[in-house]
Amino acid sequence: MFRTIARIGYVVLGILHIVIGAIAITVAMGGSGEADQGGAMETIRDTPAGVLLLWAIAIGLVALAAWQIAEAFLEREADSKKKWGHRIKYIGTAVVYIAIAITAIVYALGGSSDSSQSTQTFSAQLMSTPGGLILLVLVGLIVLGIGIAFIVRGFTRAFEKHLELPAGVARKGIVTFGIVGYVAKGIAVGVTGVLFVVAALTHDAEAAGGLDAALHTLAELPFGAVILWVVAAGLIIYGLFCFARARYARM
Repeated sequence: MFRTIARIGYVVLGILHIVIGAIAITVAMGGSGEADQGGAMETIRDTPAGVLLLWAIAIGLVALAAWQIAEAFLEREADSKKKWGHRIKYIGTAVVYIAIAITAIVYALGGSSDSSQSTQTFSAQLMSTPGGLILLVLVGLIVLGIGIAFIVRGFTRAFEKHLELPAGVARKGIVTFGIVGYVAKGIAVGVTGVLFVVAALTHDAEAAGGLDAALHTLAELPFGAVILWVVAAGLIIYGLFCFARARYARM
């Protein structure tokens, strides 16, 4: 039963990425909207039975986070360094899932959140502390590193070892979705990390931002609308990959 709920967590992750990708496409077309978890939650809440879906998202993500924590404790890697590296990854992923679950609960209860404003506030507070600029650069580099890790995982198809994939055309399709999805998400996360570094180097907290700010930054580049379209489509594809992951993940 618990394993089934945890698999549902991958389904709701897929839904969130598809909604975020759809909002990003709207932005690429000159429209408005926040292409991040908060914007996705608000969009979902405005649909019929949206509040119920938000509660389902929260439950699924909490179960998925619990599963990641269990994986950390049950890690059997023989190499000590690799074992702790895997454990840190599992715990970090669990924290992210819990944070998104909390956002879902806030919206389900009628509240709201502004991730860009929260990020800017965090950056400003950090810069006001001794050594804060160095810490902010470090945060940016860590987030950038996570983005690069997603890109590498996509190109090297490292995600395959965590899946029990079917044979034939279905396997090729899922792997293709995984490659495209991981690379697109990696680009979005990586740009978010760069914004933290820029905020520190320019002493401007407003330069920092979350996923929404990163996607808007892509839109402002030369051929930005095209780039944002590609990344947005990639996020939607990553969402579809999450659906396959729910079915074929090794748990």
